Amino acid sequence: MGHHPLDPYRGFLLDLDGVLVRGRSVLPGAADALVALRRRGPVALLTNNSTQSRLAAARKLSERGLPVSAEEVIPSCYVAAHHLREEIGAVRFWYLGEEGIAAEMALAGHRHVEPAQAEWVVVGMDRALTYDKLSHALQALLAGARLLATNRDPTYPTETGLIPGAGAVVGALEGMGFPPELVVGKPSPIAYRVALTALGIGPTEALMIGDRLETDILGAERLGMDTALVLSGVSTGEDIARTGIQPTWVAPDLSALVRGKVLPPPQQ
Repeated sequence: MGHHPLDPYRGFLLDLDGVLVRGRSVLPGAADALVALRRRGPVALLTNNSTQSRLAAARKLSERGLPVSAEEVIPSCYVAAHHLREEIGAVRFWYLGEEGIAAEMALAGHRHVEPAQAEWVVVGMDRALTYDKLSHALQALLAGARLLATNRDPTYPTETGLIPGAGAVVGALEGMGFPPELVVGKPSPIAYRVALTALGIGPTEALMIGDRLETDILGAERLGMDTALVLSGVSTGEDIARTGIQPTWVAPDLSALVRGKVLPPPQQ
């Protein structure tokens, strides 16, 4: 019996889309793999999706057959609220996004105000985006509000294909001359630090498991974390050679990784 590739790690950060779920469906074997992973150490589900609070996301995943607790879910809206609280304190904010931002900002003690009174505009994916909302955002930014983007993912995967992600909303504000001052979702180090703090471990003790080389893997590597790319989502083996981003481990999916079935490193 050789060493299991997961033996060195005390905790695990997992991306959601492409690792555990695809759209509304749980990936085959993912629920059992997650149970097996928890036996090795605590897990945090680190997602750039800002549309749901930790509680709402955990509920939805549990209903779909992936039992998780709210404490295990770290969405970018929570990262934003937590980071502002730690670095600045409670702030007055206006948001361009969905319920997740409103809920997590309120839970962290931030106060939702009219655009002209906002110290920060917090922006994420907004499937009900209107010209009116963009006008309100402009009003806030012209009045001196600072801009925080939960993430800049260009697109968001659904069962019927890709839809515009938070990057489309951020891009609309950039088109008016206001680039974000802060981006907190992956690949920002802020996202990983918040998740590691939640797990109570340091970067060298954790493994980041993701399906996107340019966000999940690259962001974790910059912090000195080991990484595992699962090929059940966006990135392929060929992408490793193309991008030069080299994960510590590569596996067909989470189930295979947990069973220790890792692929040989691709030839550079």
